[in-house]
Amino acid sequence: MDKVNENKGTVLVSGVGASSGLGAAVARKFAHGGYPVVIAGRSEEKLQHTLNELITAGATASMFVTDVTDATSISKLVKEIESTAPIELAVHNAGGNNWAPFLEVTQESFTTHWREHTLGAFLLAQTVLPYFLERAKGTLIFTGASGSLRGKAKFAPFSAAKGGVRNLAQSLSREFGPQNIHVGHVIVDGGIDGERLNRRAPKLKSERGQDGMLHIDAIAEAYWMLHHQHRSAWTLELDLRPWSENF
Repeated sequence: MDKVNENKGTVLVSGVGASSGLGAAVARKFAHGGYPVVIAGRSEEKLQHTLNELITAGATASMFVTDVTDATSISKLVKEIESTAPIELAVHNAGGNNWAPFLEVTQESFTTHWREHTLGAFLLAQTVLPYFLERAKGTLIFTGASGSLRGKAKFAPFSAAKGGVRNLAQSLSREFGPQNIHVGHVIVDGGIDGERLNRRAPKLKSERGQDGMLHIDAIAEAYWMLHHQHRSAWTLELDLRPWSENF
């Protein structure tokens, strides 16, 4: 673990669950690179476990139990972080996927997907961007998925929500890029080798074969790269998939 550099701002990762998930992997990557990190999510138990691992590894880290769909909660989170150390990078990684045949999708399910993905991304962006504008710098990254690009059968709520996040990222990049704020959208096009998918589909990893699922640490490398790009060659959208994935 690199020593925290006082010139580096805070990295906020919103949507951290299990330590074997993507959000935690992104936090570990930046903590290893010498950034103070803040992890936020809904499960206090999972956050605490991830936080303990980060601190044991020598990271400067803290956690907040937060509802990403609540404007007051997000505002309180960002203000508290900004009062101690400016946010340099904010990552929206929140939101799950509960697939179902379309005629069985409830209004509650559809709305939940939209709130966690699209509204959550909107609230984080609208809360951190004023601080980025004051400093004339900052990076905002959204986690996307295959559903950001196309609507798969039985994935209507997820695809609708992820498509909204993608369009939000495009709009923000065009508005705030010229003000030295880097907005990135990472399309994770394939199964993630993390706690959530392995729990729901325990045989999938063996079925896909070696490196047939995206390694969480490899995805985190992409977030690191995006944040450290020279502004003469910024990436708005980056798609990642296993070598064996059809697309």
